[in-house]
Amino acid sequence: MIELLLIGIKVVVVTLIVFALPLPLTYIERKVAGHIQVRLGPYRVGPHGILQPFADMVKLMFKEDIIPAKADPWLFRIAPVIAMVPAFVVFATIPFGEKVTLPILNYEVNLYISNMDTGILYILAIAGLSVYGIILGGWASNSKYPLLGGLRSSAQMISYELALSFACIGVVMIVNSLSLVDIVKAQSGWHWNILYQPVGFVIFFIAGLAEINRIPFDLPEDEGTLGAGYHAEYSSMRFAFFMLTEYVAMVSMSILIVLLFLGGWDGPAFLPGIVWFLLKVAMLIYIIIWTRFTYPRYRYDQLMSIGWKILLPLSLANILITGLVII
Repeated sequence: MIELLLIGIKVVVVTLIVFALPLPLTYIERKVAGHIQVRLGPYRVGPHGILQPFADMVKLMFKEDIIPAKADPWLFRIAPVIAMVPAFVVFATIPFGEKVTLPILNYEVNLYISNMDTGILYILAIAGLSVYGIILGGWASNSKYPLLGGLRSSAQMISYELALSFACIGVVMIVNSLSLVDIVKAQSGWHWNILYQPVGFVIFFIAGLAEINRIPFDLPEDEGTLGAGYHAEYSSMRFAFFMLTEYVAMVSMSILIVLLFLGGWDGPAFLPGIVWFLLKVAMLIYIIIWTRFTYPRYRYDQLMSIGWKILLPLSLANILITGLVII
C-alpha cells in the first residue's frame, strides 16, 4: 500500500515540476539570448524581468482560441495533446538519483517512478510519438505553411531517430543492459561513457537537437520560410501546449545525455548525487540554448544530408568498432 501511495506521489510531483519547467526556461533562454546579442532581454515585468514568464502565461490563457474555418476541428484540437503527452510520459522511467531516506518516516525511496529493464527502448519509442501531433497539427490546419512544416518534421524525425537510436547501442553494448539505472551504476567512479563513446556522444547530441527541433535544426517551424511552421495557425493554450512540448523535450534530452554519457548522478562526494545530476542537466540545457543563438539554421537539403550521409554512417561505424573492441 505504501509503495502504491509513493508511486502516486512521485507521479504528481514529477508532473507538476515538468509543467512548471517552461516558466524558468523561457526566462533563462531570453536572458541568455540577450547577453549573447549584447542587450538586456526581459527587464520590465518584475525585478530584472523575472515575472515576464508569468505575464506570458496569463496572456496565453486569455487570448482567443482561434480555429481556421476550413480546418479539421477534431484533429486541430487533439494534435497539441498528442504532441504533449509523450513528452511527459517518458519521465516515468527516468531516474534522478539513488535511494534517499525520508526524514520523518525513516523509509527509503527510489528517485524514479519505474526502473524498466528496457528503459532506453521505452523512452525512444514513446518520444517518437510526438511527431504525430506535429504532423496532424500541420495537416489539420488546412494551410500550406503548417502542412510543409508537418512534412518537414516527419522526414526530419525519421532521419535523425535512426542516428539517435544507433548512438545508444554502443553504450548498451558496453553496459550490457537497457536499464537506465544499470547504465548509471556502470559509470560510477568516473568511468563515464563519454570516455569510451566520444563519437556516440557527439552523434547523440547532434541528433538530439534535431529530434527536439532546436536551432540549427528547427526546419519544421522555420520562421524565415514557413511563418512559424506547423503551429502557425495555433493560438492561446493550444499554441502553449506545443511550446511546452518543446521545452520539456529539451529537458528530457539533456537528462538522457547525462544518464547515458555523463555518469548520471556520479560525482565527488562533497555534494549529493541529485545535486550533481541537476548541475549536469543545467549545463547541457545552457549549451543547447547557447547553440540556438550561435549557429544559423541549415537549409533543408543540408539537414537531410547531415542525417543520412554523416551521422548514420558514423553511428554504424561506431557500433562496429565498439563490438570489435569488446571482442
